[in-house]
Amino acid sequence: MENPSYSIEPVHPFRQLVIDGMELGARKHCIHGLVEIDITQPRDQLRLIKETRGESPSFTGFIVYCCAKAVDEDKHLHAYLDWRGRLVLFEDVDISLPVERRQQGDPVVLQAVIRSANRKSVWQIHREIRAVQTKELSETLWGRWLRWYVRVPRFIRSLLFRVAQRFPSLLKRFNGTVIVTSVGMFGSRAGWGIPLPGHTLCVTIGGIESKPVLKDGHISNREHLCLTLSFDHDIVDGGPAARFTQRLADLIQEGAGLDTPP
Repeated sequence: MENPSYSIEPVHPFRQLVIDGMELGARKHCIHGLVEIDITQPRDQLRLIKETRGESPSFTGFIVYCCAKAVDEDKHLHAYLDWRGRLVLFEDVDISLPVERRQQGDPVVLQAVIRSANRKSVWQIHREIRAVQTKELSETLWGRWLRWYVRVPRFIRSLLFRVAQRFPSLLKRFNGTVIVTSVGMFGSRAGWGIPLPGHTLCVTIGGIESKPVLKDGHISNREHLCLTLSFDHDIVDGGPAARFTQRLADLIQEGAGLDTPP
C-alpha cells in the first residue's frame, strides 16, 4: 500500500498564542446573541465619502467606533474580575482587533489594540488600523514577546494565562478590554461566527447579505450585517446585554460618526 503524500510545516508562534487563548475562552460562561442589522445607510455614506474624498473609513473601523461608543455608556460591558472577585471598570475602552496582512507572501495576523477608542473619531480609528497593516510582527507588543513566549513549556504558559486572568491591568495592556473580530468566510452570504472569547465582550463581524424589506410601504433591497455578540455571563446579565445590543444596532444603522471630518 502506498504511503499518502503530505507535507509538514511548523505552527506559527501567533497560532500557538491563539491556541492558548482559546483554552482560556473555553472556560468562560458565555452567552451569544446572533443579530441582523440594517447597514444600508452607513454603507451608502461610506461609498459617498469614498467618491467625494477619494478615501473612506474602513467598515471594520466604523464598527469599532460604534462598539466603543456603546460600551462607553455602560462600563460593565468591558469589566474584568480581579483576584479578589471584584469588578474592575475601566474608563477607557481599549478594543483588540486582529489585523491580517501579508508578509513575504504569507498571511500574518497582527494583534492591534485601539487605545481609548471611546474617545476617538472614526477616522482616527481607521488610520490606526491602516498603520498596523504596515507594521512587521516584531514591531507589535505581542510580536516582541512572541519568540520568548513560545519557548516556555505549555503547562507553564497555561498557568501564566490563569494568573494573568485575575490581573485586569495586565489583561488591558496586552489584550484590551473588548475584542472585535471578523470571521471573513461568508463573502456575500449571510452567516454568523461563534467565537470562544477571552474578553467580557466579543463582537464578531459575519457576512453581509442584501434582502428585500418592506419599508414605508415600499419593498426595496437593503443590506444586512450578521453580527454575533458574546458576553461573559459571570459579569454581564441578559438585561444589560440586550440594552447594549439595541444601542449598538442603533449606532450602526444611523451611521454614527461618519459625518465627522477626517
